Amino acid sequence: AETKKHRIKEALKEKGWTQTWLAQELGKTFRIVNDYCSNKVQPPLEVLYKIAELLEVSPKDLLIDPQN
Repeated sequence: AETKKHRIKEALKEKGWTQTWLAQELGKTFRIVNDYCSNKVQPPLEVLYKIAELLEVSPKDLLIDPQN
């Protein structure tokens, strides 16, 4: 089963915000956020919800269906 990918990086770009900003807002290191953005690491669900809230998008909008 393929894990769901997400589009945090794209959502950030659409807002014109940086990974550094997101890391500060989440209280996480830049490296962790960079790993999320590059899909190396899947953020825990509660973190994904927090990211969606910060980016003013629905959490569903951050997920990419692997079938597409």
